[in-house]
Amino acid sequence: MAKTAKRMQKALDGIDREKLYSVEEAVAELKARSKVKFDETIEVAMNLGVDPRHADQMVRGVVSLPHGTGKTMRVAVFARDAKAEEAKAAGADIVGAEDLMEDIQKGNMDFDRVIATPDMMAVVGRLGKVLGPKGLMPNPKLGTVTPDVKGAVEAAKAGQVEYRVEKAGIVHGGVGKASFDEAQIVENAKAFIGAVVKAKPTGAKGTYVKKIAMSSSMGPGLKIDTSAIDA
Repeated sequence: MAKTAKRMQKALDGIDREKLYSVEEAVAELKARSKVKFDETIEVAMNLGVDPRHADQMVRGVVSLPHGTGKTMRVAVFARDAKAEEAKAAGADIVGAEDLMEDIQKGNMDFDRVIATPDMMAVVGRLGKVLGPKGLMPNPKLGTVTPDVKGAVEAAKAGQVEYRVEKAGIVHGGVGKASFDEAQIVENAKAFIGAVVKAKPTGAKGTYVKKIAMSSSMGPGLKIDTSAIDA
């Protein structure tokens, strides 16, 4: 614990906690302070002026980051016959039907994204209580219920990020690794922020984007200047 506190204190040296940084400045600061032995994830967190308890204020979607996430995405696909073969050819890690449903019911969930063809939703629907709370339930609006399993698998593998507002009105997502070039992280972060801004729901009133912060896995959180964001 003492080592963690000391490392964080060192990371905070020279950081103005009240300053509003540009995305470019924040990325430069976070990369410069990444001194741990693993490749940290750079994350964006956005505090939105919405109440997700109301359907017309829900913020949810997907965005394809220009440079991927740097994370290996494991994809499970519910499909049969030709579509199952299509999913395997596209790089899906797990493909099945009732057999996959039974594995998931047993607690085997070694995947990060679930995709299903429309005809498989009667099977997938039985897993709502398992996949739903983990944000893994396939959804047509997110492109994870689709006859185009090839496109969906390839998009997931290429660095597509799914985001969803939490109860407190916060949306967050990883936008790259500390080992990425600064320009790559900046482009990814701006793509993520832009997608969330465009996803402003009809029921949102007043200021939509209240606060934005960027951080690394073990580094400090930096406030981002939202004045240039068209919300």
